[in-house]
Amino acid sequence: MTFAELLDRLGGMGRFQVLHVALLVTPVLLTASHNLLQNFSAAVPEHHCQIRLLGNDTHPRTNRTLEPATEEDLLWISIPKDRAGKPDKCRRFVTPQWHLLNSNATDANWTQADTEPCHDGWIYDRSIFTNTIIMEWDLVCNLRTRRQMAQSIYMGGVLAGALVFGSLADRFGRKSVLSWSYLQMAVSGLCTAFSPTLTAYCVFRFLVGMALSGIILNCMSLVLEWVPTKVRTVAGTVVGYSATIGQIILPGLAYALPDWRWLQFTASMPFFAFFLYSWWFAESARWLVLSGKPEQAVEVLKKVAEINGKKEEGEKLTTEVLKSNMQKEMALANSSYTFVSLVRTPTVRRISCCISSVWFATSFSYYGLAMDLQNFGFSIYLIQVAFGSIDIPAKLIAAIDLQTLRTSLAVIGKGCLASSFNCLYLYTGELYPTVIRQTGMGLGSTLARVGGIVAPMVRITGEYFPYLPPIIYGTAPILSGVAAIFLPETRNMPLPDTVEEVESGAAQQSKLLENAVTTAKAAAVSCGKNTPLI
Repeated sequence: MTFAELLDRLGGMGRFQVLHVALLVTPVLLTASHNLLQNFSAAVPEHHCQIRLLGNDTHPRTNRTLEPATEEDLLWISIPKDRAGKPDKCRRFVTPQWHLLNSNATDANWTQADTEPCHDGWIYDRSIFTNTIIMEWDLVCNLRTRRQMAQSIYMGGVLAGALVFGSLADRFGRKSVLSWSYLQMAVSGLCTAFSPTLTAYCVFRFLVGMALSGIILNCMSLVLEWVPTKVRTVAGTVVGYSATIGQIILPGLAYALPDWRWLQFTASMPFFAFFLYSWWFAESARWLVLSGKPEQAVEVLKKVAEINGKKEEGEKLTTEVLKSNMQKEMALANSSYTFVSLVRTPTVRRISCCISSVWFATSFSYYGLAMDLQNFGFSIYLIQVAFGSIDIPAKLIAAIDLQTLRTSLAVIGKGCLASSFNCLYLYTGELYPTVIRQTGMGLGSTLARVGGIVAPMVRITGEYFPYLPPIIYGTAPILSGVAAIFLPETRNMPLPDTVEEVESGAAQQSKLLENAVTTAKAAAVSCGKNTPLI
């Protein structure tokens, strides 16, 4: 009897599984918010240099003090215009240019006047956001790349979390690492909200990124390892849709909380509650068996059976029964698996190489689109809702002009990438065996975070070649799609527990394919059509 058959006897997709999945996916709502939070907490408002005080300015002939009639006039004589005809963001006139109030002033008057950097700081438009990290630490002009740097540091944290928490979960269990990740998310998120400097902000956001990896990876593994094979895809999709709903919730939170500190605080506090109830979670029985802890596995399975209304079936289960039905898995309980196990055997090595390239390309293009909302020229709140809603999917009804067409194509592309992400989390968990599942998920997530780190840097090239970033973001998924062709099918297949199962399964699939080709060729010959089929 396999573990999947044992799980069916103890209730299949019973009350325990439903409740377990519901409690696991709820925190994913806010992890999605944290993932895209910087779209709002680091939004760049309209801004220009502080205007010089004009109290001592006098007319050169009458010696009378001059005062501009309106604030618009004050801006007109103090700040030069950029190429788009808007107030320059990084320069101001050395002295007020009163002659510009003359309707006969020409463009030459702009270029002849002396300008200087914003020595006294900037004035920001606070009509949409009352406070962002851009406003608070003046991350504009010469410091504008610090915004991308902060996002890349966060993605570096997600990468580190994938490496660290993926391996720790295979060694110490999914439940304990997940609980720690909730606590780390709560504490580091709260500290981010009270960061006194940009350096402190980046450090705490790095820790938030680490926690996010621990939550996502272990949530998906606990879902996959506790639900029956026939509902595994549905359960994985529920996790993905939870992240989608989180993306739709985020703009609502950001609109209600236009100060980045309150937004960060609100998105972090619920993780204290998630940490408290996470101790109710059941550790993966599969992992307990393969870690040489059959007694604990039996206890957990009995509790699951009782919650599912299968108490009698649970009472029949003993350590001896479990060992007799899972002899192959138990024989491997003392085996040692490390990161090297991902490339030690040919099939697993091929899986690791192909799945890593897909993870990288998907994340690279996803974050290239998802973290550049302000450049679409729409309301940042509406475009975030659209980017989230397309994952369901939904349709946007609008008059198609060039700008809307560009935005619509970006939304559709982002929806496809989100679908790819959802498949990747599920597919990667199905491809790797239980003994190295978290390590494999960690590898894929690591490459995804490398893509997330590189994506903001590619956006910078758009300042010099506007069409280059979209070309790069579009090409990467196409190349990764080619790599995905070489991955095996897992539909309706039981989760593999050992590396040997993966290798033997690949050999069987290869043999079946060879037999099918041979049969097809023989049939063609018998029909007088000796044409190569492959």
